[in-house]
Amino acid sequence: MPHVCLPEGLPGIRALMAFRPETAKPLNDLADVLLRGPSTLSSGERELIATCVSSLNDCRYCQTIHGAIAAHHLGGNEELVCAVKTNPEAAEVSPKLKALLAIAAKVQQNGKAVRTEDIDRARTEGATDLEIHDTVLIAAMFCMCNRYVDGLATWAPSDAEFYRDRAAKIAAEGYAANTIAALARQMLNN
Repeated sequence: MPHVCLPEGLPGIRALMAFRPETAKPLNDLADVLLRGPSTLSSGERELIATCVSSLNDCRYCQTIHGAIAAHHLGGNEELVCAVKTNPEAAEVSPKLKALLAIAAKVQQNGKAVRTEDIDRARTEGATDLEIHDTVLIAAMFCMCNRYVDGLATWAPSDAEFYRDRAAKIAAEGYAANTIAALARQMLNN
């Protein structure tokens, strides 16, 4: 049961954005920049970073939706998403992504847990300053979003197909466009 009166039928952060729509645009604009914007990291890799952090925070909604989006970008590879959530160092991802996931995991614990050695490892594996920057910001953003979603006890569907369908829409349309359209439809239905 959510801690505040949220619109029925909307899960996770979508319900919170419908509750307070003026927060939706800046959050979704940031998500679009970090997860979909121009980058030398693929959208799938960036979604894996978000998924890893959300899994470490035990945020069911965020780890499931972003895992589904990552899998969508990675050709439906749900096994890889599970491997990254379970043991990123053993997952079949590049050494550079493993180093970036390790940085993200440190940020999830405490920003001050990131050490020079972590950054050196990422650089040795070919990570750029922008990739390191964006990894830290993705991790920080998802710590905030995970706490937002779970701190207000939002609903998370259990149907995996729901997440796959939603992932395809977000992958095609983006965060900001998809949420604005969804909120408009929700308001028309009320």
